Amino acid sequence: MSKLLASAAIAVSVLASSTALAAEKTITLAVKNMYCADCPFIVRKSLEAVPGVSKAVVSYKDKMAVVTYDDTRADVAALTRATTEAGYPSEPPPG
Repeated sequence: MSKLLASAAIAVSVLASSTALAAEKTITLAVKNMYCADCPFIVRKSLEAVPGVSKAVVSYKDKMAVVTYDDTRADVAALTRATTEAGYPSEPPPG
């Protein structure tokens, strides 16, 4: 019984430590090809479909997307790939 409890304790600590390593990050992407008021909706939906994305706010006026994501589940390449595949190439702004 004590071996079972020790194994369970180890499993819980491993799961807790991996969760503790997860970091929520926010990135701003410059988005191309947004020419109408419906474009931000499409860009937002493409970003929200990426596993790990918790929030995406897209500005038609500024041609930018601000994305909050879990960096253990998504990365910048996945975010830019999602918008590009939707017809709106994006990248982090220079500088």
